[in-house]
Amino acid sequence: MKVLVVDDEKLARERLARMVSTLEGYGVIAEAANGHEAVQKAVEYEPDIVLLDIRMPGSDGIEAGAELVRLASPPAVIFCTVFGEHAIEAIKVNAAGYLLKPVRREALSDALSQISRFNAVQKRAIAGQGHEADPFKIRTHISAKTRRGIELIPLSEVRFFQADHKYVTVRHDKGEVLIDDTLRDLETEFGDKLVRIHRNALVMTDHLDGLDRDTTGHYQVRIRGVDEKLDVSRRHVSGLRRLVQAL
Repeated sequence: MKVLVVDDEKLARERLARMVSTLEGYGVIAEAANGHEAVQKAVEYEPDIVLLDIRMPGSDGIEAGAELVRLASPPAVIFCTVFGEHAIEAIKVNAAGYLLKPVRREALSDALSQISRFNAVQKRAIAGQGHEADPFKIRTHISAKTRRGIELIPLSEVRFFQADHKYVTVRHDKGEVLIDDTLRDLETEFGDKLVRIHRNALVMTDHLDGLDRDTTGHYQVRIRGVDEKLDVSRRHVSGLRRLVQAL
């Protein structure tokens, strides 16, 4: 896959480019020293992935990242920076990954492998919807800030979303993470892929397994791959029952 490396420090660019060259299936097609140049090189070379520094003179990485994901053939953007506080900004511009400097080869390899799968799916989705498709509205992964950086969870692996105070927990095949999205935003974005079972919970319809009623008369939903059952509020029981019967 074609990689564009962007950093205002020449030694940092060269180090990152060397690491990329040691990974099978990836090659650096161009380098850029600032955000403006990054966008120009992306238009010219159409990279699959952009490794993008944040703190640069002139147009910084956040501004450049926002422009890159709006291109007709948007690359997957991975931010590389020493400033961990920019992780939330990276999510807001729909970045596909986030690595802290000094970037380790193992972390880079993991990020590129994950992004390669994500980018292929994203581009097929955009191509299937024509030139007017908005890449901001096409999300096949959920972004979460973790101790490892920005983690991407395939939507197909998500079981449910549950709100607790100001955070939302994503339960997925390999565990759970916290995200900044609200349940309302998720419900609006993913539509019928989700079903609301409670004011604090949304379940992926593909993983609904059944509806049970306990001895006290309260309803709970069974979810494939999840041991625990989630409570269903009374207002959502009838709609959920019809949905389960139709599956």
